[in-house]
Amino acid sequence: MKTLTLALATVATLALPGHAVAADGPGMTKKDSYRFVIIPKVVHPWFDLVNDGAQEAGAVIEAQTGSKVEIVYSAPQQADVVQQNQIIESSIATRPDGIAIDLLDASGNRASLEEAMEQGIPVTVFDSVPPEGMNLTSIGNDFCEQAEIASERLVELLGGEGEVAIMMGVPTAPNHAIRAECHEKVFAKYDGIKLVATGIDNDSIKTAQKQAAAIMQANPGLKGWVACDAAGPIGIGQAIQEAGKVGEVLMVGLDNLPEMPQLIRDGVADSSSSTKPQMQGYWSVMAMWQQATGIETPKYIDTGIAILTTDNVGE
Repeated sequence: MKTLTLALATVATLALPGHAVAADGPGMTKKDSYRFVIIPKVVHPWFDLVNDGAQEAGAVIEAQTGSKVEIVYSAPQQADVVQQNQIIESSIATRPDGIAIDLLDASGNRASLEEAMEQGIPVTVFDSVPPEGMNLTSIGNDFCEQAEIASERLVELLGGEGEVAIMMGVPTAPNHAIRAECHEKVFAKYDGIKLVATGIDNDSIKTAQKQAAAIMQANPGLKGWVACDAAGPIGIGQAIQEAGKVGEVLMVGLDNLPEMPQLIRDGVADSSSSTKPQMQGYWSVMAMWQQATGIETPKYIDTGIAILTTDNVGE
């Protein structure tokens, strides 16, 4: 009887007006329409997948709430922080309900991001980490773990012996820089592994192909590659094929652009670790929508890492 009395008292307490969710409390605000801006690093197939996920999230919100959702996808033509900041500032002027961005340069983007927040526009970061000291929700995965998976796999394939190279994306991009550093740390653990070159592709497949071709020509003893961005392994794969070095120069890739599974099927790449771009786009929009309704979002949303191998890429 005493337990029942306590239970009833608890129910009564929860039913008191002071314990009810306020009609204007967090998450209770609803608008007839929302407009969210997605700003990637550059025009790139990987970010097209991010946009696919963002559009899916917009459709889900519309279906569940009846509110109209517009996703504005605005990509710099080049991986240039000035261009990216111009897009941020133009977006601020249109007063969107949220901005999600993949940073090209944490320090270079800071002032524009701070301006958006001062204007009361929620900011979310995807495929990156926020500038130091900025309390922003970030959506992505453990970039260092992703790099370690790839470089440890390459070391295993080489039997702990051989010359290797790293293809960076955009050197100032936080996620690319983190991956490069973690690749280097893995290689440094093995006496038989020698890092002989680091290319910079600025998230361009064409540039990655040219860089990889030049590096392999300058280092004829090169035995393996890893990359720090989605464009890198595609360009590396093309260079390996063009040089007739399939099976002679090994590669462990990154991400899941359509070309990547084909490179694995063709034996050009052993495997790849993917950052799940569709999921990053989806949860970027969901986070911005939650913020627009007044809900505090978590500091970090981990989308995880998917491993592509010959066992799961299909025929």
